[in-house]
Amino acid sequence: MAHHAAEHAHSHEPHPEVGHVVPVRYLVGAGLALLVLTIVTVAVRYVDLGEANMPVAIGIALVKATIVALIFMHLRWDRPFNLLVLVGSILFVLLLIAFAAMDVSQYESTLFDGNAPDAQATLDANAPGAPVAQVKPTQGGAAN
Repeated sequence: MAHHAAEHAHSHEPHPEVGHVVPVRYLVGAGLALLVLTIVTVAVRYVDLGEANMPVAIGIALVKATIVALIFMHLRWDRPFNLLVLVGSILFVLLLIAFAAMDVSQYESTLFDGNAPDAQATLDANAPGAPVAQVKPTQGGAAN
């Protein structure tokens, strides 16, 4: 009974209207960082880094997603378990990408220049001036 009375006594305490108020400087800093990283993303698209293009793009996206999660989703001030879930999710996505990247060499021999024969026949019949698809040779070897 005394426990119930103690709970009732605390029920009149004021409750905050929001979970956490983020200082404006954090929001502006995060917004500017996202704008700069977006410009870097667009700039990197025009630079040929070879095999490093994909890891650089994923790295930039990872930094941007982390900024959004930490500042705008308030994970910086939330329970550590939620941060653990975020980091674990990112690691699992990276693991999935790594397994998919390892599989690329398994089907590379089936690639060929141009369109598939049936698709090319349809294009020739319906759109005689349509461009032919080209497979760009990779640095690891020429396309078949």
